[in-house]
Amino acid sequence: MIYTVTLNPAVDYYITMKEFKEGGLNSVTNGYTLAGGKGINVSKVLKNCGIDSTALGFVGGFTGDYIKKDLKTYGIIENFVELQNDTRINIKLKTDETESEIAGFSPEINEKDYNKFMESLKNISEGDMLILSGSVPKSLKETIYADIIESVPARVKIVLDTRGEPFKYALEKGVFLVKPNHVELEEFFNEKYNSLEEIINAGEKLRKLGSENVIISMGKDGSILITSNGYYIGNVPKGKLVSSVGAGDSMVAGTLYGLSKDMPIEKAYKYGIGAGSATAFKSGLANLEDIENLLDDINITGKK
Repeated sequence: MIYTVTLNPAVDYYITMKEFKEGGLNSVTNGYTLAGGKGINVSKVLKNCGIDSTALGFVGGFTGDYIKKDLKTYGIIENFVELQNDTRINIKLKTDETESEIAGFSPEINEKDYNKFMESLKNISEGDMLILSGSVPKSLKETIYADIIESVPARVKIVLDTRGEPFKYALEKGVFLVKPNHVELEEFFNEKYNSLEEIINAGEKLRKLGSENVIISMGKDGSILITSNGYYIGNVPKGKLVSSVGAGDSMVAGTLYGLSKDMPIEKAYKYGIGAGSATAFKSGLANLEDIENLLDDINITGKK
């Protein structure tokens, strides 16, 4: 079974306009809302590929009800802890020139809520996959992901996709896969990387710090998978960028799809590239047909 954890979900409000004028009245040309959060996005793409998962985390208020209803429409199982305050609303703004995001204020999570959440992890057993992704609300400790890892059986495959101190503490506990992007990698090591070699070396450092495998996404320059067998470089297939929102989460989901089908991680990585690209090339999240349509355009070169 696959479990996704979203500690800080949101109702994402996607709006499109030709240009944004600060301090003036702006007209929206298109707008829609979706249940958002990195773990939730992973669950959705998995479902689009025919793979079930259980979504865990916290929701509250009318926005929390919206998220639960949205997941029910998808047919996704959820076991969220319900909070007293409303789940946040995020704004995803796209103009002809730029993409911007505004992250909403997170609801308070008290000790009782936290204990209920930790109780919800008890169904996770050896052989399951657990995805820990997204930001950590300020009312939770920065060690929360590390605490989760310690609370589940040792043979659970942990996928970690977050940043900052929560990433560092969790990495120390040992994980199966991490997926930083180029910017997050530089941020973590407080360094600038100007070559592929430097990025690969930084990825190898992450392996030594506790991740069995590392995927580094580099936008239009493709991505890199680093394993104990060497490194693999994947290109971006041809397509027109519509929106990069959710592309990283889709990459995680596509890789998980491959792993759930018993593919070696090098082959599962190709599905990850396909899923991330397919989401970037459309309004909404990738499905299996979208992914498979891109596979022939994805070239992976490896070096051991």
